[in-house]
Amino acid sequence: MSITQPLKIVFAGTPDFSASVLDSLLDNGHKVSAVYCQPDRHVGRGKKLSFGPVKKLAVEHQIPVEQPLKFDNSIGDNGLTPLQQLESYQADLMIVVAYGLILPIDVLEAPKYGCVNIHASILPRWRGAAPIQRAIQAGDRETGITIMQMDEGLDTGNMLVKQTCSILSDDTGASLHDRLAEIGATSINQFLKSFTIESGSELFPGEQQDNNEACYAHKMNKAEAEIDWQNDAVVIERNIRAFNAWPVSFTHVGNQRLRVWQANLVDLSLAEFTHLRNNKVKFDEDQIAAGDIVEINKTQIIICCGDGQVIALVHLQADGSRAMSVAEMLNSKRSWFTENRYLGRKNSPAS
Repeated sequence: MSITQPLKIVFAGTPDFSASVLDSLLDNGHKVSAVYCQPDRHVGRGKKLSFGPVKKLAVEHQIPVEQPLKFDNSIGDNGLTPLQQLESYQADLMIVVAYGLILPIDVLEAPKYGCVNIHASILPRWRGAAPIQRAIQAGDRETGITIMQMDEGLDTGNMLVKQTCSILSDDTGASLHDRLAEIGATSINQFLKSFTIESGSELFPGEQQDNNEACYAHKMNKAEAEIDWQNDAVVIERNIRAFNAWPVSFTHVGNQRLRVWQANLVDLSLAEFTHLRNNKVKFDEDQIAAGDIVEINKTQIIICCGDGQVIALVHLQADGSRAMSVAEMLNSKRSWFTENRYLGRKNSPAS
């Protein structure tokens, strides 16, 4: 049967990705009764308490905001548990987008038609916290958005809508994030526009996932962003793209940390590169190790990788400075870089 009355929606999400979807829902005239998001965080050097993107948008639109630490039996200032507060909104549907809390079954069943999730992967390919970045790291050529009916598992519910998109060779975590946010916003509005319920059912049938095809997209952390030059060049380049704009790949030049925002693959092995390079500096490539700088020019710093291929660093950032091109970096910090100097070993002797 079709839904003729406007749906009463509760929205749950926290970061920019979620805010893009909420903004689109509001622009399309949907009634959002309440917004759930993570508690405010202390940010910056001054540790100032700051609203997240979803809360900022909700406040601007005068939508009630709920920020429970978890859905437990604790009693809030209103005398209600988090579940009771949710039930008081009498929602038809809860839309969940990168909320950051695992929802227990009684929460999933509180809205009339349950909870649907907008997930940034074509399920079941990447379940978990970081599907965008893990898809880039894995060299996937395609990803997309899945809207699913939530169940007690981690991204295991029946799939209701799937919308694919290509992963471009220069896509970063940031660029793919923004494109998928747009696709997610469009997809949920199309889903709500064609909202139908099978007679006698309060949940959507959808398509079951094949658990055998699932991979787990582990949450990212800063430590894994350190470049291991022993890796293959293609692995290093994918990681650099995946970790842009967070946590940002980094290496060391002596005692200095150097963030790497962009690097390009060079379609030459070290042997081919050293043979073709047109300069007067000659060295034996057998003496070159992974992480060594093998050439510096006006636009690139060329590094040897563990598989004998080379990679070109093109956009860098020193601590306490802005991100800049190699040309800008060399103008201010040329003494950091010399050919045959090793990157990645903190406290290595300065050349």
